Parts: sequence; C-alpha cells; structure tokens
Amino acid sequence: MLVRGIGGIILVVLGAVWIAQGIGAMNGSAMSGHGQYAVLGVVVALIGLFLLLRAWRIRKNPDLHQRP
Repeated sequence: MLVRGIGGIILVVLGAVWIAQGIGAMNGSAMSGHGQYAVLGVVVALIGLFLLLRAWRIRKNPDLHQRP
C-alpha cells in the first residue's frame, strides 16, 4: 500500500511536469514545447492516479489486499 501511494504521487508529479513542459509552460529543457510530451505526461499522471486510488481503496478496506 505504501509503495503504491508513494509511486502514485511520484508519477502524478512527474506527469504534471511533463505536461507543463510539453505545452511550453515550463521552459529550459529539450522537452519544452513538444506536444508529445504533454500526451505522455497525461498517460503517466493517469497511471499515478490509478495507483493512488488502489492504495486508498486498500487502506479503506484491508480485505482487498491479498498476500500470497
């Protein structure tokens, strides 16, 4: 649960940075102003949100977390 939560936060922040660079709001790198990085940032941020949602659901209902 903790790894999913931390990983989700990192991916959401990373995705937000890539979106900002892709749309040209954050300058100073080779990624600045290239739209494909904005699209990639959206995908990465959505994966991060999915991980956060899973971590939250497991914390809310520990029975969802099955250990082998």
